[in-house]
Amino acid sequence: MVEWTEFERATIQDIFTNMNYDVVGQQSLARCLIVYPWTQRYFGKFGNLYNAAAIMGNPMVAAHGKVVLRGLEKAAKNMDNIKATYADLSVLHSEKLHVDPDNFRLLGDCLTVVVAAQLGAAFTPEAQAAFQKFLAVAISSLRRQYH
Repeated sequence: MVEWTEFERATIQDIFTNMNYDVVGQQSLARCLIVYPWTQRYFGKFGNLYNAAAIMGNPMVAAHGKVVLRGLEKAAKNMDNIKATYADLSVLHSEKLHVDPDNFRLLGDCLTVVVAAQLGAAFTPEAQAAFQKFLAVAISSLRRQYH
């Protein structure tokens, strides 16, 4: 079980409370698909992903980015039991979708970049440490079914 300090809990809650899900979700997933183009293979039904402009303007990318953030929001609301919260998602991504589990880390890195840009000076090194710890636990929980 992961131990969370009060600062970490408050920081994670604050980040999700102040996050613009429409902007951050779209920009994070789009950044992942652009920077790591091999991740596009899981989104074949999303239509035109041929270049950065198409990805940035794709409404299915924006919608799924928001879905990802809502999933992370569930983890943020259940920080003491993220593994159980993500049990079904782990099965879905491993057994049905066959997603390469390393892609969760790549998306987490892109999310961190976008959150840092959105929060600016408020995203202090301490806030980043708390956020990255949270993402590491969430990603580990998603990868659980792969082991």
